[in-house]
Amino acid sequence: MKYYTYVLRSKKDGKHYTGITNNLERRLRQHNDGDTATPSTRNRGPFVLVYSEEADNRMEDRIREKYLKSGAGREFIKKIKPL
Repeated sequence: MKYYTYVLRSKKDGKHYTGITNNLERRLRQHNDGDTATPSTRNRGPFVLVYSEEADNRMEDRIREKYLKSGAGREFIKKIKPL
């Protein structure tokens, strides 16, 4: 099974959200529909996918997610353009 680390940008407030999933399309749809257990995104949609990367296992994704949430990772995100 493939896993994805992803970064979304809220069209409402311009803030980013970083997460991991095994189904990127479904997860983006859940965020945009407000059908998510993540309170930090529930009222901030719609979202646009700005970055994603694939990994072979969940542990790799957790490490990458942690990096993207760090100061250096946030600087990296600022430099990328939406997909």
